[in-house]
Amino acid sequence: MQRVISSDGTGIAFDRRGEGPPVVLVSGALRHRSLDPVAERLAELLAPRFTVYRYDRRGRGDSGDTAPYAVAREVEDLEAVIAEAGGSVFVCGFSSGAVIALDAARRLPGIARLALYEPPFVVDATRPPLPEDYVTRLDGLVARGRRGEAVEFFMTRAAGVPAEAVARSRSTAGWRAFEAVAHTLAYDGAVMRTTMAGRPLPADRWSCVTAPVLVADGGRSRDYLRTGARALAAVLPGARHLTLEGQSHAVDPAVLAPVLETFFTVPQQRPPSL
Repeated sequence: MQRVISSDGTGIAFDRRGEGPPVVLVSGALRHRSLDPVAERLAELLAPRFTVYRYDRRGRGDSGDTAPYAVAREVEDLEAVIAEAGGSVFVCGFSSGAVIALDAARRLPGIARLALYEPPFVVDATRPPLPEDYVTRLDGLVARGRRGEAVEFFMTRAAGVPAEAVARSRSTAGWRAFEAVAHTLAYDGAVMRTTMAGRPLPADRWSCVTAPVLVADGGRSRDYLRTGARALAAVLPGARHLTLEGQSHAVDPAVLAPVLETFFTVPQQRPPSL
């Protein structure tokens, strides 16, 4: 494990693997280096061609968590990792991590190419929107020590996991790991802001992003995730959209890795249809 210091003095833990052009992976809700098997395997598959950086977002794993939280601090965290990687990188973001990567690309010229897998936008009526008090309720549950209920609230209301499946998960060892980072679920809620409210994406929020962008979704994913991915590609100048057939929100790294390798290395070539 290594560490960089973000602009506000927060230590951000990361690890580095492989040799070649740098790729930074940005994880989604609840995930960090010790709790993200998809990113871990993806780093292993990309390492023969790239130097892969995986970092713990603030408040998770071995990273610090300086108060008060702001989404801008997460962009600064990613900026610190990019600087450590040499200043010019490829970035791949997953779920809410894809939205952090998008917001970072608005202001960081060091993001040369950007791959985004299923940012969880809710842009129409394909699923219920998040409650307006979603973040407030998460913060309240954590403040009262009800971390398990906060994780359950996220899984059922934001991630759309059936309640019976969540109930089964509460008896597993992984549930305790989720509870340990339950306070960061409100951070992800702040990252998503109004983009899970069932309304179209703001046309101008990311219009200044000039880096090449690949927006990918899974053919077996829920309708709202696929609709959101297409909606994002439509508002990003020059973005490409790709559906990985047979995949879901928990994408198989062996399917995603060759797509990323092509996108990051081959100029002006559309990734292969899978």
